[in-house]
Amino acid sequence: MKEIKNICVFGSSSESIDREFLDTAYDLGCYLASWGYRVIYGAGRYGIMGAVARGVMFKNGELIGISPDFFVDRNVLVTDYGELILTKSMRERKHLMEEKADAFIICPGGIGTLEEFFEVLTLKQLGRHQKPVIILNTKGFYDPMLAMMEQSVDEKFMSSEVHKLYSVANNLSEMFMQLESYEPFQYDKYAKEG
Repeated sequence: MKEIKNICVFGSSSESIDREFLDTAYDLGCYLASWGYRVIYGAGRYGIMGAVARGVMFKNGELIGISPDFFVDRNVLVTDYGELILTKSMRERKHLMEEKADAFIICPGGIGTLEEFFEVLTLKQLGRHQKPVIILNTKGFYDPMLAMMEQSVDEKFMSSEVHKLYSVANNLSEMFMQLESYEPFQYDKYAKEG
């Protein structure tokens, strides 16, 4: 497998969330930069995206922000640090993030974050990539979503094998252990369960 160098972080743009989510995101940015990872994110200056970016900046790390150009006039982007890539659409933004990343970290977030997670998970299920997908489950934020996925397995909407496509970390220490120990594997969505 290609060496993991570029980590794509998905997460909320909200500043109204509990401080623990923002502090964890800031620490994540600091650790990723300290360990020499390049961080790819949605270029937002607020919420979890902004906190991760500030952590990377504090450690003088490498940061690549990717955003649709229609956000420029809203003054919500980090424009004074790292590389900023502007796209014509959200679809192009996601494509570039997915293409440039060697791994994905899913922090707590809203509609956009959930959509980004399910897209990279679906692409992995369909064999389009074998990159790590790690859910950072700060404060048990993703417990209801994980329960919904279990229900989908129980009711045969998806195979239990889908759980192999991602991992869940309850803190940064677990997340880094999963990242460092990741082994790519072949997954066949259409194989019959034994």
